[in-house]
Amino acid sequence: MEARAVTKYIGSSPRKMRLVIDLIRGMRADKALEVLHFSSKHSTRSAEKTLRSAIANLMNTDEATRIEPQDLFVKEAYVDQGPTIKRISPAPMGRAYRIRKRSCHLTIVVANKD
Repeated sequence: MEARAVTKYIGSSPRKMRLVIDLIRGMRADKALEVLHFSSKHSTRSAEKTLRSAIANLMNTDEATRIEPQDLFVKEAYVDQGPTIKRISPAPMGRAYRIRKRSCHLTIVVANKD
């Protein structure tokens, strides 16, 4: 059995989020939660929330069976680029610099160890 969780429009660049997601790909779910909880990067909050949601989605699919987080692992985790918000910042001599505020979409799939 597997379940997925998707979080869209996260206010972090995809490049920074991929650094965090590469840490947990293929890990056991409980170990991945520990890694995300104690990591100092800003993106880990959104990743931890999405991982907890994926675990909850798997537990809610079949309420008759009891599933422990130790029995789960992160099967897939990937980051896609979201829309980029463009802003203008004033620059010297009447010029303007473009500021690109990037966003990303995060998908995490957890599955049972069978």
